[in-house]
Parts: sequence; C-alpha cells; structure tokens
Amino acid sequence: MQTPAAAPVEKVIVTYKARTAEATSNDAARSDTSAKAQETGEKLSFERRLAGGAALVDLGAGAEDKKDLAEVMAAFRADSSVAAVEPDIRAYPLAVTPNDTDYAKQWDLFEATGGMNVPAAWDKTTGGGVTVAVIDTGASAHSDLTANTIGGYDFISSPADARDGNGRDADPRDEGDWNDFDAECDPDSEAGPSSWHGTHVAGTISAATNNGKGVAGIAHGAKVQHVRVLGKCGGSSADIADAITWASGGSVPGVPANPNPAKVLNLSLGGASSTCPSVYRIAIDGAVARGATVVVAAGNSNADTAGFTPANCANVISVASTSREGNRSYYSNFGTAVDVSAPGGETRRSTDTPGTVTTPQNGIWSTLNSGLTTPSAENYKPYQGTSMAAPHIAGLAALLKSAKSSLTPAQIESAIKSNARPLPGVCSGGCGAGIADAAKTVAAVTGGSTGGGTVFSNAADVTITDNATVTSPITVTGRSGAAPAALKVDVDIKHSYRGDLVVDLLAPDGTAYRLKNAGSGDSAANVLASYTVNASSETANGTWKLRVRDAASGDTGYIDSWSLTF
Repeated sequence: MQTPAAAPVEKVIVTYKARTAEATSNDAARSDTSAKAQETGEKLSFERRLAGGAALVDLGAGAEDKKDLAEVMAAFRADSSVAAVEPDIRAYPLAVTPNDTDYAKQWDLFEATGGMNVPAAWDKTTGGGVTVAVIDTGASAHSDLTANTIGGYDFISSPADARDGNGRDADPRDEGDWNDFDAECDPDSEAGPSSWHGTHVAGTISAATNNGKGVAGIAHGAKVQHVRVLGKCGGSSADIADAITWASGGSVPGVPANPNPAKVLNLSLGGASSTCPSVYRIAIDGAVARGATVVVAAGNSNADTAGFTPANCANVISVASTSREGNRSYYSNFGTAVDVSAPGGETRRSTDTPGTVTTPQNGIWSTLNSGLTTPSAENYKPYQGTSMAAPHIAGLAALLKSAKSSLTPAQIESAIKSNARPLPGVCSGGCGAGIADAAKTVAAVTGGSTGGGTVFSNAADVTITDNATVTSPITVTGRSGAAPAALKVDVDIKHSYRGDLVVDLLAPDGTAYRLKNAGSGDSAANVLASYTVNASSETANGTWKLRVRDAASGDTGYIDSWSLTF
C-alpha cells in the first residue's frame, strides 16, 4: 500500500551525550527543555524518558509547521550536551486489505480466533519466485488463477480414468471426476458431480490478489503448477509417486523434464493404509532431497492419521483441519502423525434439502467451476476438508521460501511448527503443534519482530568433527534488561548419530545451560528441536553461543541453523 503523506511532527526525540546531567536526570532534561522553549518561543515540554535513554519533547500547540520544527531542532543541535535530535515520525502498516470482492468471506486468512494471520505476513513476502505444485485433479480455466498458473503435466496413465482419450500428456486440464452411478468405482462409492478439487486448492494458495474480483491467495506472488493425478475413481499410487518426482525436478521415464521444478508440493489426497508404501516413501524422500517441501492433507475420516497415506509418511508436513471457532473439524483426522493444523472449515448440510449447505460462511471460499460433469463457467464456492487445510500450509511454505530462499524443507517445517499457536477451541486426539501463524512464522525466519517476540538467528554452517567442540554465535542487541524467563532456543543440527552430541547454550557471561545430553541409545539422525531456558538471571544484550560437543567417533555433521526468541 502507498505510505500516507507525512503527518505534522508533534514531538522530537533528544539524545543527550553520555555523562551529562540531562542524560540521566529527568529534572535536568525538563529544565533544558524549558530553556529551549524560552529560546525559540515555542511551548515545549519534557514528556518522558525513552527506553534507550533519549528524552521525548512535545512541541506544543502552534509548533506544527516545518519552520517551527527546524528552529527547535536547531536550538537543540547547537547545545554541546546534545548528541542528536530527530523528529518523532509516524509509521503505518504496509499490508493492504485486498479489494477482492469475496475477501471478506475469507475468515481463514484474517480472523483472530480461527484464522491464520496471513495479511500481516504480506508486508514481508507474497511468495514471489516460488512454484507450488498442486498434485490433484488438474486445472479448470479460471480468470482468478490464469496469471499465476504455469505449465504442468497430466500423469493419469489410464485414458478411461483421465477422460481425455489418452494417457499421460502435457495438458493437465481437469476433465471432471464425476461418478455416473453408485458403486461405479468401488462398493462404497456414490454417484456425484465433478469436484474441480485442484482448482479450489490452487485458489487458496495463489489466487490473484488485489485485482478487484474473487478471493485472495495466501502466496499470491507465487506460481501454481497443476500436476494431474486424480480423475474418475481417484488416482493410483504409481501415478502419484511419479508426479511427486517430476514436480520436484526428478526424472520420470518417458516424460520430459520439468522446466520449472516446484519447491513446494501440495497433496490434498490420500487413502487408507497402515504404513507408508515404499513407492511414496522413495518419491517423497527424493523430492525433499531436491529441496521441495511436501505438504499432505491428514484425511477426513475422524480417525488416527497413522492409518492414512501419504499423511503417515516421513518427510511430509501432515495437516489437520480446524473450524472457524478454532476447534478440530469434526471430520479431521488426528494423532501423533499430524504436524500442524490449519483452517479447513466446518459447514453443515440441510436435513430437509440434500446437498444444501446451511452454513457456507464457515467453509473455505476459493476458485471453482460450475460444471456438474464437464467444465463450464468459473465460479467461487466454499469447501471443507483437510484438503482445504493443506494448501494453507503450502501457501505459507511458499511465503517462507520466498522470504529466505536458503531454507531447507526441514527448516520450513520447524519454523511453521515452532511458531504455531494452541487451538483456541477443542482438539481431541492430537492436532500437532497447533494452528499455523503466517505472520509470526515469516517474521521468525527473517529475523523480525512478532507478537511472540524478536528472533535472532544464525544460519551459517559450522562443521562438527569427531571428539571436538564447536560454537556458533548470535549477538543480541537492542534488548534492555534481563533475558526472558522462558528464552526459546530453536536448534537445527544435521548429524548422522545425534546420540553423540552434547548441546549447551552459553550466555554472554559464559554461563552454560544444558539443552541436550549425549545418549548411547539414541541412534537417530539430526537434532531438530525447540528448547526453553530460564535465562532471567542473564543480561539480554551480548553474544550468546550454541556449543556442540561430539563425544564419540565415527559420525560427523554440522550446525545448520539456530535462533533465540526474546
């Protein structure tokens, strides 16, 4: 948004030189202000001492034009006891409320109770430079998506399921996924219209924003790449695995290389399985190794996510759904396999008129198509599901990757989880780290200030060698007084045998706070954790260090990144 015209300056900030009476005594500063008032003829008054030691001086009524301000500042500058004087200028929020006509319906982006605090993140990033692959039903034409859509691929190998008369091709258009009759696909399937599911998912991630129509996308500066895997009767794991590989820049036999590999993959799909199939595991691990963050819907069976795949696979961000009131949505899967939650909506249907939604305002509004079977006119409608929750996290992942391109998938996942907030409502069974907070997470990775504090970080790699001790410093400035009683320490250490490692936080005075002990039975890799330290006896400002000691031989690694939240 355009910054408003400068408002009249009403106060000035005077910094006195150290060891002068005015620098430490309010009475002396007040007396000096009175002297300057007599000198300039203005009604100056000492208002208060600022945290940094400067004096705030009110110019008084009448001293509102540039000439008066210049005279007052000149008087202070001419004083040998004054180090600096500057106007007390105003700042304004830079985020703009989008003019998209349905933005007011998007409670999931901005409402304090159930929303994800997205608009405040747009001050820092809108996702520019990042491609998000929507591995789904493909794309139906929509003017609110056209500008942010790049070429994708159709991976449905069965012409009958694809409904396009051929197998795999470079055209990811959604031909419809309707069922003609009950049990057409399996004994439990029901006849129904096309969902245009991939189009709805894409709108949440990257619908054009501030264009005077429709809805706003979370990462509206990003590009969406449709990778079609779901058609009539769903999609096969073989096709989906190949799509994951291709979307992330991997090689698939018989398919041209992806010219625009995605750094975020959204999979709002799944099926029942007590384990992660190896075909998924290999594809997902490969995608993550190529630097892609993989986001997966937890499932809509009101059951433990551990029984549904690919949500139960390792190396993914598994997303549960929450309602407008901040509860776990009644249909959402849950459990220890869930990493984080996001708005997925919770609507109710009429018992008198089948198919009629009685609370559309509580769903997730996005781009859609009005065709019952084949494509027709574009429109917008509310859906609900973990399929709607997942693209909220995919959009956030795109914002993070755009704000800091060096972030790895593990760091993106850690940042999202570390900065989530507890559900304000009820969650039975486990909803991961809580509801994701977009603005807080973006601020955390960019070192900005958030409602949860100011984040100081160091992302420079420090090699950890056998039987050696290394440190990584963070210099904290601008924090007066003591450190917090709940100082948050986020650690990302890459190591092939984390049981070898002893990890400490060193305060500026050298005091050590143990974060992790070595453990001979802990053979897992990497330390990706968030610790809380009572550092209230320490001065906040100064150089803090993360100290890592490798207490054994045979395995090595490095400090990838770490941060302190004050």
